Order: sequence, then structure tokens, then C-alpha cells
Amino acid sequence: MMKFFNPVVITVVLLLMVGKTFGQAEVSLSSLLKEMTARKANTYWPAQNFSTHQASSYDRASVAPDKAGWYGNADFSQYKGSIQKNGRTEQVMLDVDGPGVLVRFWLTTFKRNGVFRIYFDNRDSASLQIAGYDLLKSGLNLGPALLNPHSSYQPTEKGGSTLYLPLPYAKHCRVTWEEKDLKDKQPRYYQINYRTYLPKVKVKTFDIKQLAIATKQIATTEQQLWKPPTQRANSQRILKQTILPGKTAVIQMPKGSWAIDLMKLKIVAQHAAVQDQVLRSTLIKIVFDGVQTVWCPVGDFSGSGVGGKPLQSWYRTVKSDGDIISRWVMPYQKTAEISFINLSDAPLTVDLTTELNTYQWTGSSMYFHASWKQKRNEAIFKWDRPQAAELNFITIQGKGVYLGNSMSVFNHMHTWYGEGDQKIWVDEDKFPSEFGTGTEDYYNTSWAPVVLYQTPFANAPRADHEDSYGYNTFTRTRNLDRIPFKKLFKMDMEMLGWQNGSADFAITTYWYGFAGATDNTAGVAEEAKIILPN
Repeated sequence: MMKFFNPVVITVVLLLMVGKTFGQAEVSLSSLLKEMTARKANTYWPAQNFSTHQASSYDRASVAPDKAGWYGNADFSQYKGSIQKNGRTEQVMLDVDGPGVLVRFWLTTFKRNGVFRIYFDNRDSASLQIAGYDLLKSGLNLGPALLNPHSSYQPTEKGGSTLYLPLPYAKHCRVTWEEKDLKDKQPRYYQINYRTYLPKVKVKTFDIKQLAIATKQIATTEQQLWKPPTQRANSQRILKQTILPGKTAVIQMPKGSWAIDLMKLKIVAQHAAVQDQVLRSTLIKIVFDGVQTVWCPVGDFSGSGVGGKPLQSWYRTVKSDGDIISRWVMPYQKTAEISFINLSDAPLTVDLTTELNTYQWTGSSMYFHASWKQKRNEAIFKWDRPQAAELNFITIQGKGVYLGNSMSVFNHMHTWYGEGDQKIWVDEDKFPSEFGTGTEDYYNTSWAPVVLYQTPFANAPRADHEDSYGYNTFTRTRNLDRIPFKKLFKMDMEMLGWQNGSADFAITTYWYGFAGATDNTAGVAEEAKIILPN
């Protein structure tokens, strides 16, 4: 057992309560941009007590799990209704009372003729109007962190984009689409994620003039999201050790109220030929204040899945030389213990550096969790058949906030496996808070099969074959679109593909929770010690 010592080198940072920073001030474009890069804010329950929802073009035949049509795949050109305005028909995608904020707008299609309109606070004229089913034609002049084209994007043919610029509103928001490809009947896929605040929360409604005022802040946010820290001067190496097969290295962190702000980790197999296996068969286990909250193969924890492929995102980085950087802020009140367990058949070396800072623990503080589960030979059903199934990614009991997941797949088929939609249930939902339009859509791209892509909040670091056979890794982390829950969080993914077949899935879920929150992914060591396919 190794001891961590000499905390004198650690820079002491006195923290203001997050409630003072984000809870009492007016919600505005400026405050939301600031929140996007405030990683420590994730460790506290949201002071405004907002809820997170999604409007989408999901198949309206999907009414309930016990009703026919639950696995319907006509998840395009579906709207809440339509309105007549100045002699034109506008299809309504979202119509919701405020105060609130649009936090993610994903869409894709083929031809793009038509007009988007976003109306705020019941105004007669649109605050934002876009000529074409293409957010890149919005004229917002944003970088690819806040407005990114999908990996399949083509300027005039198929393709989509995702907007992350927050658009707050005080009273009401309506998003509409005026269709001008009436003869061709182009498929219009969309997902709009939004927050709803309590009525007492003061929100400054977005208008286009605010962009000019916030130009410098937008540019700074864009740069920070693409270039987050990889190491700081006060980081300290706390472990460098060879671990034999079946053995464990344990590090005791300093006692007291601290937060691990950054971890830099490298796992190296003694023999390069087994490096992929070692990354899957080396577990990271973290116990905070006597409770295990992290149990995960290192490669999956990193978001890269099998093989240690490069990843560049806001919360995690995997470099081509094998360095893994985790920027999940992990606070604890009294004690913390980090363990590395070698379940492989080969010796390995672990090298760990951390940045530790003081942390103000309050009644709103939450523990970081990374929960892993694996399902092998999961049946995939052809999308046009009524028979289907869902894979439960995670079910959490208790109070916390969902921050995203990584999905590592070994596809046994030479065809696409990801037609299924995500369904996210929160607390007393009678219908999912999120009902998606396809697996790749959830992970911020479109028009499968997948190719490699890197963005701050969604990535595909591995894609072995053009037809999606073999290993694929998707990961999406949440920012302003994170999901608070008070009693229950459940995420399922439909197992639909282009043909009947099967695939292996390994799911890592990142979330924060209050003491007592639990999930259904209890670690099974034998599951991590798999022999990877050739």
C-alpha cells in the first residue's frame, strides 16, 4: 500500500458556494457561457432546481412500453402540431413555457428548403430565423465547439449539425419549421434539449444583439472547450508502480475536505502485444468517505473504450502516447482511496498524477460516480419488425445529476446496429423525458455507419470498419444539458439495426450523486477479464 503525502505543494483554493455563483444571479447568455466551463459546478446540486427535457421527432406511434408501436422507427417529420401565420404553415417542434433555456439543438436531413423560426416570450416575430434546415446557416458566427457540423455533413446534400450556444427565455419558447420541400417530403430529424427553471428564477431573454456584446466571452469559451488543461504546476505524482497479475495498488488520499480536480494516468503492459487487454482488465476503483463510487476498466473510464484510441473532449483526453487525463472533479468530505486492480495475465505499470485542491463541502455537494456494465451477445432486431428489446444502460435510485456515458461496442454483424432510440426516464415520468431518434443521433452525429470524430461533448474515437463490424466507441458527456433527478434515473437504448444479429456492449455512465444514491451496475470482476476478439 502506498501513501500519498506532502500536500504542502497543493495550491489552496477557497471556493465560494456554487449557489452564490450560479443560483442567485440572473440567468443570461453570459452566465450560461460561464457555467459551461465551470467544472466544479457539477459537484453541487443545481441551486435553481431546474429540470431537463427533450423535444424530438420520435415516432408518435410510440405511446407506452406495453402498447404496439413502442419500437416504431418513423422518427422523422413528427411535430407537436402546426400554426398558421401570415399565410404560411409552420410546423411546431417545441412549445414550452419558461423560464428556461435551449441548451442543445441537434438536427439532420437531406435537402434543406424551408425556414426555421425561434420565438421567445410570445412575441409575434421570431427572435432567430434560419433559411434552411441547417443550423450552420444561422449566421451566428460561432466556432465548432458551440456549433458543430456532424461527421457526415455536406453543405447541400445530407448531413446535420448541433448547436450548443445557450438561448435563454423568460416566459415562453416556440420553435417552428416552415417546409418548402413539399413534393419531395424530405425527412426532418431533430432533438431539442431544454431546461425549465422554477418560476421565481429571473432569466434574461436572448436576442441577437447579445452576441455582439458577448463576442469576447464566446471566443474564450470556444477556446477553453477545445483546449482544457492537461496538467497544472501543482499536480503531483502519487503512484508509479508495477502491478503483477491478480494484485492491487492502493493510494490513500489526504484526509479532510478535498477535491481531485485532475488525474493524469498511464497504464503500460510489460508486453505491447497485450496492451489492449490490459486497458480493459485493469480496474480503477475509488472509495469516497467509505463508499465505492467508481468501479471501471481504465480504458472505458477514459471514454476511449477498447484499445486506448485518442480522445479529445472537455472532461477527458486520451493522447496518442497513452496518457489519460480525467477532468471530472471528484470531491470528498473526509477520506478517499484509489485502487488499481490488475485482472489481466500480464504485469503492468501504472503511473498516476493528481491535482488536489481544497473543497467547500455543503449540503448540496455530491460524489462522483463512474459505473460500468457489460452485456455480451445482445440480440439486435431488424428495425422494421415489431419484435425488439431495450438494453438498460443504467438505473439509479436516489438523488443526483446525470453527466453522460461511453458505449464501447463489438459488432458481430457487417451492418449497422444503431437504429435504436435512447429513452431516459426521470423520477415520476409517465413518458420518457428524452425519447431519441437513433443511437448515433444521441452521440451527436448522424447518418450511420460511424466515422471518427472529436468534439468537446461527443466523440467517436474508434470505428474499425466502414460497415461498423468490429469495435466502435461512442461517448457523449453532458454540460448545460445535464439531467438532475431526485428519486430515479433510468436510461435504456433500443436494440434495433439494419438486420437481425448481435453485438457486445460495455457501458460506462458518469454521474454525481448524494450519499445513499445507488445504481444497478454492481461490478463483477470476471466480466472485465474478457479475452478480446482478434
